[in-house]
Formats: sequence, C-alpha cells, structure tokens
Amino acid sequence: MNIPDDEQRLKPRSSDHRPFRVLLIAGSQRRMNSRPGLDSKARALMHRMAARMPLGWQVDLEDLGNEHGRPKIQACNGCVSSSMALCVWPCNCYGPDSDHQPDLLWNLHLYERLARSDAWAFIGPINWYGPTTSFKLLFDRLVCMNGGNPRPDLIEKKNTLLAQALERSPHWHELTRNHLEGRTAAFFCYSDLGARDLGPDGRPQLVKRKEWFEPDEEPYRNEREAYQALVWQCRYSGIEVPDCLWRCAAIGAGRLYSDDQADSLVNEKQALATFDAWVDRFSAHVEQKGQISDVLDAERRARSTTQ
Repeated sequence: MNIPDDEQRLKPRSSDHRPFRVLLIAGSQRRMNSRPGLDSKARALMHRMAARMPLGWQVDLEDLGNEHGRPKIQACNGCVSSSMALCVWPCNCYGPDSDHQPDLLWNLHLYERLARSDAWAFIGPINWYGPTTSFKLLFDRLVCMNGGNPRPDLIEKKNTLLAQALERSPHWHELTRNHLEGRTAAFFCYSDLGARDLGPDGRPQLVKRKEWFEPDEEPYRNEREAYQALVWQCRYSGIEVPDCLWRCAAIGAGRLYSDDQADSLVNEKQALATFDAWVDRFSAHVEQKGQISDVLDAERRARSTTQ
C-alpha cells in the first residue's frame, strides 16, 4: 500500500545515521544568579533526568529561569485572532538579537531546537493552580506550530488584509500544517499542596472569611491537571503526549518554604521515585517509537525570517 507523502513524513522511524535527540526544559522562574539566590528544583530535576538518559543520546538542556538582566520571552500578540495566515511559523513578531524587543525564545533558538528534537520534556512547579509564567509565555508563542503561515513573503511579512485574503483562498490549504507534528512531549510538575499556608481544615490560615474559600471546590482533584492547557495544546497540534508521560508529585507539602529547596530533594523519596519512573518511561517510549524522519528540514524551516 502506498502511504501518502504527509503520512510517510510524520511516521517515526529509527535511523543509523544520527542519535536520538531530546530537549529537556526547566520552567521555574528561579535561578541561582537571580534575586532569589537559590537554584530551582526544576533545574535540579532536569539535570537528574539528563543523567538517566540512554548513552549515546543527544540531550539538549534549557532553563527558562529569570536570570538577572536576561531577556524574557515576549508575549504573544494574538495574530491568529485576526487571521491564521497572519500567525507566521516561526513567529516573526520578534527576532533574534533584537536591541529594541529582545526575546529569549528567539535568542535561545528554541524554535530550531524544538524542531530538531524527537521528543521534549517539560519540568516545572505549579504556581497558583497553573503552569509557570515561563511555560505559559513559551506555549502562547508556540501557537504558530499549529497551522502557522510558513510564507510571510506572501503577506508582506505582517499585512493583515493580505493575510485574511490568503486564509480565504484555496492556496491556504496547501500551506497550513502542524509544523512539529509527530514528536513526543512529556510533562512533570510538582506541587507543595499549599505548604504550611493551609490550616487543618484545608483553608488558608491567613484568610479571615473562611466561608469564601471552600476546599471541596478547588479546581483539581489530580494536581497534574494544573498543566492540562499545555498538554492539550500539544495534542491539538499533533504532538503526542501519552498519559503515562504526564505526571505530578508532591514536594515540600506541609513544610515552610524556607525548608523546601533543591538541596532538600534528597529527602523526597516518594517524589523522586515518581520522577525517576517518569523519566524511564519517557526514554523507553521515545526509543520504541523511533526517530522523527524530517528533523533537518524542520530545523531549517524553524529559522527566523525576521531581519
């Protein structure tokens, strides 16, 4: 049976010509050299994961922490709300090494690094019932991996009227696609379950009007759901997120924040066992699935068109 070109391109396959490539990203805001002065647990877990990867794999590491003086990931401008064809892959609202709108996502060449990888792993804390600012900014900017316009020349870079006309034309169906489809993403988040802030009744101790906080109405029964928006964005864009590679662990529950640091992880036996099992499932799944076949072309297409 002849397999259509698109299906053949997306079908993972093993190759003797290159090693497996995985990108591991820590999403905590904290960094050793920034104001908090203590390294993040996400960074420590990222390095623990890297040490467990199979020999011979290319392991790419990135920490999105708020290093003092370092550019931040710029916010998404919502181009897709005007026209899908106005949302360019890769994002051309910003570019690398800008002196007026410096953008960490471009300066770190993350579009290219995501494209060249067979699989990604995201590790971060739960902040106020959701993912970190760093991860939310990253994934907001990755809206263009789902159907983004690969031909900004057709819309004179950012002409809304031309983009709307292109989206309405038959030519658009030949252009739009999921640019990173077929890869695997894994998510590991951790929560302190309110640390020492909660009283024995499950309510914040500082809240005087206790009737305004009902523990039974908190958003999640399973803490991993704090990262559900990121997981489902990946799935929406053709990125595989197996259920077994979406996990959460409690770290620092019931303790003071001061006593819940990266060097305390050694005492979190259950959390580390959960994490290590997640890492082992990740490497086993990626190896069994095989390599993405078009990474060189995908990496080329993920380079900036912004001068």
